[in-house]
Amino acid sequence: MNAYFITGTDTGVGKTFVTCALLRRFAQDGMACVGMKPVAAGVDANGENDDVVLLRAASNVKADANLINPYSFTSPIAPQLAALEEGREIRFAPIRRALDELAVQSDVVCVEGVGGFRVPLGPDGDSADLARVLDLPVILVVGMRLGCLNHAMLTYEAIQARGLVLAGWVANCVNPDMLRRDENIAALSKMISSPLLGVIGFQSSTDMAGVEQAAQQLQLP
Repeated sequence: MNAYFITGTDTGVGKTFVTCALLRRFAQDGMACVGMKPVAAGVDANGENDDVVLLRAASNVKADANLINPYSFTSPIAPQLAALEEGREIRFAPIRRALDELAVQSDVVCVEGVGGFRVPLGPDGDSADLARVLDLPVILVVGMRLGCLNHAMLTYEAIQARGLVLAGWVANCVNPDMLRRDENIAALSKMISSPLLGVIGFQSSTDMAGVEQAAQQLQLP
C-alpha cells in the first residue's frame, strides 16, 4: 500500500493544509491520489466538516464520503468526547477497511490524523495507536512557532517509540512573526534524522490557490 499518515505537533499547525499540498504534489507527478480523514469533529450547517471538504477538493480520486471520513461528529471538541456525546465509539477496524478500499482505488492515500499525535480516540486507543495499527509511514507537520522544538522532538520520540517510520517532516510557518525561524528549522534538521520535505511560508488563507503554491515547495517522500 502506498499511503502516509500525516500527523502534527499540535492542533492548529496546518495538517490539513499540508495534506492537501501533498495531494496536489502527488497529482502533479501523475498519481491518482485521495485524502482520508478517519475522524473529524465539527460540522457546518450542511453537515460537512471543513477539513474533509478541503481534502476532497485536493484529491483527484472521487471516493465515497464514508470511506474518506468514516467517523464524523457534530461538536468541534476532542473526538473522544464528541463520540461520547453522541453515544458512539471510534473503532479502528472500520477505519482500516476504509483505507484498504481507498488504496484499491488510488495510487496513494494521504491519511490525516486528528490534533497532535496522541489524541485519545476511544477503546482501541489514541491517534498514535491508530497510526501503529494502520502501519503507515508518518509525515510530521511542525508548526513553526515558539515552543516548536520541544513539541517536535516529543512527537518524533513518540513516533520512534512505536516502531513507525518517519518518512519526513514539513516546517509549516504558522506564525509570520516568529523570531529566528530559520535557525529553528536548522536545529530541527540536525535533531531529526528524517528528511525535511519542505518549508511552507505563512499562508493567510487556505484556498486551493494557496494549496497549489504550497505544493511547489514540497518534495515527495
